[in-house]
Amino acid sequence: MADAVEFATSAVLIGAGATVVMDVWGIARKRLLGIPSLDYALVGRWLGHLASGSLRHDRIAASPQVAGERLIGWAAHYLIGIGFAGVLLAIFGLGWARQPSIAPALIVGIGSVAAPFLVMQPAMGAGIAASRTPQPWAARLQSLLTHAVFGVGLYAAGWLVSLASL
Repeated sequence: MADAVEFATSAVLIGAGATVVMDVWGIARKRLLGIPSLDYALVGRWLGHLASGSLRHDRIAASPQVAGERLIGWAAHYLIGIGFAGVLLAIFGLGWARQPSIAPALIVGIGSVAAPFLVMQPAMGAGIAASRTPQPWAARLQSLLTHAVFGVGLYAAGWLVSLASL
């Protein structure tokens, strides 16, 4: 039972922390490079339309708005981050949370780019790996960098959590 509580607590703290790091990266990227972050309201819109059976959209921005879509999108963003931290702990064990190392965090962080490439982007009308966007390779690179930063965030948050548990 204690391991289950430690697993859940670690996943929440590490996942939320890594997602904060990813969000700070998005803010810095926008201010320094002029590259906008994903509008999480659109993620909420997509999720809201799932309830009515609409999985795929030609352009999610052109789909009707959903009540509370911004809150839904941001909540999903953090829950997904927590979920990927859970994947990290499920694969590499609670020992990783007690003594984090960078390689497993980067493996999961960079590997998590499969979710937008294969699920989110196609479902929201951008095509597989942003193939229907004006600059697919630029979009792919930005996604890859953002998910690598998420991996660094997993490591950083894991390190902080491990310090707190000493």
